[in-house]
Formats: sequence, structure tokens, C-alpha cells
Amino acid sequence: MELLHSKIIGKGKPLFILHGYFGSGDNWKTLGSQFSEHFQVHLIDQRNHGRSFHSDEFSYELMVEDLHHYMQHYQLENVHLIGHSMGGKTAMLFAVTYPNLVDKLVIVDISPKAYKPHHHAILAGLNSVDFTIHNSRDLVDEQLSKLIPEFGVRQFLMKNIYWKDKGVLGFRFHLDALTKHNPEVGKPLPINARFEKETLFLKGENSDYITENEALIIDAHFTKNTIVTIKNAGHWLHAENPKEFYQQVSDFLEV
Repeated sequence: MELLHSKIIGKGKPLFILHGYFGSGDNWKTLGSQFSEHFQVHLIDQRNHGRSFHSDEFSYELMVEDLHHYMQHYQLENVHLIGHSMGGKTAMLFAVTYPNLVDKLVIVDISPKAYKPHHHAILAGLNSVDFTIHNSRDLVDEQLSKLIPEFGVRQFLMKNIYWKDKGVLGFRFHLDALTKHNPEVGKPLPINARFEKETLFLKGENSDYITENEALIIDAHFTKNTIVTIKNAGHWLHAENPKEFYQQVSDFLEV
């Protein structure tokens, strides 16, 4: 079984951070370095993302086993676990599958419910890039802008571009697998899944991923949960209001 790529910084109790769809551990470098003053921070790339291995298979069950294998490899247990969006779904399923390995859980702007696939424009834009023609960052951005008008979203996606070979750009994520398995990303937590330890849900004030309706679903799965709204932030609340995000998580983890 292949090992997930990660960047490990700091010393102390292990704190795992799981990025969202199309992201990587690098997205969390700034906050990771802040947390590393108190914890041994693991900025993890999930399968088919960042510098981790590519596989044609992609599901939350597999990503949970990837994480379990990673913990066994480094002989870790009783970790704090933070997951954003897709990473939050992985973190929730990991916590209910291996509750003895998790101390506190932080879920960032996602709930246990099913979400309809809604990344069609992004996937269409990414799949429209032909690196034999679009052989510079400017040309890739120009092509993406035809289907992805939001500059911030394009900036986020462009962080995945690198020089694959001399003069040849490529995406770090495994676009074919992510396109094929896109419906997997919105899958709900299994109906009987329960986690009895402390869990913090952080939602963006301007995001609709967690609404009042989801609070009931969260209660059903996470018996000791707290839901906190991060002001002046949308779905990428850790990037949009990092100061309040850091404060809320630090208070919860009792730094």
C-alpha cells in the first residue's frame, strides 16, 4: 500500500490537517506553521491530490484506509484531526471508523449530509486545458477563465500547476480520476455512524454548506458537537479569516 505524501512540522501531539477537493497540504502552510508552535503538524496530501500517489480508485472509504496506513507507518495514535470540505468528509468517516485513534475533531464548512455534485464548471474548465497548446500559466488561466469566471477559484486551481517535464506543464492532481469519481465527493456519512468525542464544526458566515437544517444531522452523528460561525468568510474560511479560524481552533484544542 502506498504512503500519502505529507509535510511534517513542529513537535508535540500530532495534529493532522486534511485539505479539500482540488487542494493540497500546501494550502495550509501558513496556519500549519502557526499550529506547529504547539503540535506536530501533518499537512497531508490525500490520494490523487498534491504530491500523493495517483490511483484510478477514489472514495472516502479508501481515503480513510490511506490515513490509517499513514498513522500506522508513523506509529501515531490519539491525534487531533482537522478536515476542510472533502477533507472534512474524510475526517468524519475516519473518526467514526477509528474512534480510538482520534482525540478531538475539527470539521471545516461541511456536514455529514449528502451534497449533489456541483463542480461541473470547474471540471469542464480543467478538462478543456490542453498543455500542448496552453504551455504557459497565462495561457492556462485564459483558457480556464472561459468556464471559470471567478478569479479566486482559478488562482486556487492554478496552485496545482507545475513543470512536469522541460517546457511541459501539468496538473498535480489526477484529473481523470477526479472527473470520473466526482459524485463520490458529496457522499453522506453512513446513517448509523456515531462519534462520541468532542467535535468542532466551523462554518463560513457567507457559506451555505452548513445551515440550521444540518445542525440536526450533525447532532445525530456527533454527540458532543459545537457549531461556530467564522465572520466575513465563505467556504474557504481558513484563508478568508485565518485569525479568527486560528483562535477558534486553538481554544477548542486548548493550546
